[in-house]
Amino acid sequence: MAILSVVVLTMPIWLQPFGAAYPDLMQKFMIFGIFAIGYNILFGLTGYLSFGHAAFLGVGSYTAVWSFKLLSMNVIPALIFGTILSGLFALAIGFVSLRRSGIYFSILTLAFAQMSYNLAYSVLTPITNGETGLQLTQGDARVLDRMAGIEADASLPTPNLFGIEGIGYSGFYICAALMLISFFIYLRIFRSPFGLKLRAIKSNQNRMGYTGYNTRPYLMTAFVISGMYAGLAGSLLAVTDPLAGAERMQWTASGEVVLITILGGVGTLIGPLLGAGIIKYFENIFSAFNETVLLNAFSFLPDWLAHPVAAVVGLFVGEGWHLTLGLVFMLIVIFLPGGIMEGISRLARLVTNRNKAEPKSGAHENKEKEQASAGEV
Repeated sequence: MAILSVVVLTMPIWLQPFGAAYPDLMQKFMIFGIFAIGYNILFGLTGYLSFGHAAFLGVGSYTAVWSFKLLSMNVIPALIFGTILSGLFALAIGFVSLRRSGIYFSILTLAFAQMSYNLAYSVLTPITNGETGLQLTQGDARVLDRMAGIEADASLPTPNLFGIEGIGYSGFYICAALMLISFFIYLRIFRSPFGLKLRAIKSNQNRMGYTGYNTRPYLMTAFVISGMYAGLAGSLLAVTDPLAGAERMQWTASGEVVLITILGGVGTLIGPLLGAGIIKYFENIFSAFNETVLLNAFSFLPDWLAHPVAAVVGLFVGEGWHLTLGLVFMLIVIFLPGGIMEGISRLARLVTNRNKAEPKSGAHENKEKEQASAGEV
């Protein structure tokens, strides 16, 4: 926790050389890190693959924006209600979905997520504002703010934590603090008897049943906790940008968190955070390299060579950044099935074994020299 806290809180410094030290991107690192570690509680520990977690992300966003409109621009009520309602929604979906396992569970969660997306897009338009999205207006009630004597000025108000704005570097540190708290809870779950039972379910659920354990309450608890993490992430998305749209509930958002978790390392502690950072870095940095930027980057080449080189590189960056991400993901799955954390573990073992081998080889050489000198005598 100490190392992770230092790494996270100093991100504006060490991300500077990578061009990623601006607040909006660092907030995404934190928010999708929360989303990923919550998803890892379900998928990484129990092995239940959900394609419907975007529904909880969307519920958290809509709830947070309604909290801003009706109650207060303070982020605390928004985060609390967004997390609780997402947990209740997860309880309802889990009650049905967890009656099945394997691919049937995955399809059920995907179906519920798409139903939620279509409801938000059409039937629930009075609540979600349909395709336009739910956003703040000057005429919003904000009852708690008015009771406290906080009057809105001509511009739209900004979400805040007792006066600390939820945007810019202050917003990043709010997201960072919540991510560290979320990671601490996740760490406690990971190393608790409850977490051990979840890993046992992943290993052999039938054998757990034979030993007398009813596995469904554990699965339901893991599903609800995972949904609450997703709701917290969705609420934070509304804090950084007070707009909630149905696109946050699409199946692509659910697929993204699956990709993040697999890329970082399923069932590992730090893996989901690494996966979230890499995916969001690709999405925001690589996608910014358009044709003009590439031509400027290769301006040292002759014109007849600069344009073809920029055209080839442009296939992998800019609008084609998904191709680069796909290639990276393919290489990870083929050569490192355990994700980036498996690569780090292999590298650590290689260095450790090499360090252990060097003293042994040196001692072996000394022994040979002693034997040779004894033979000469």
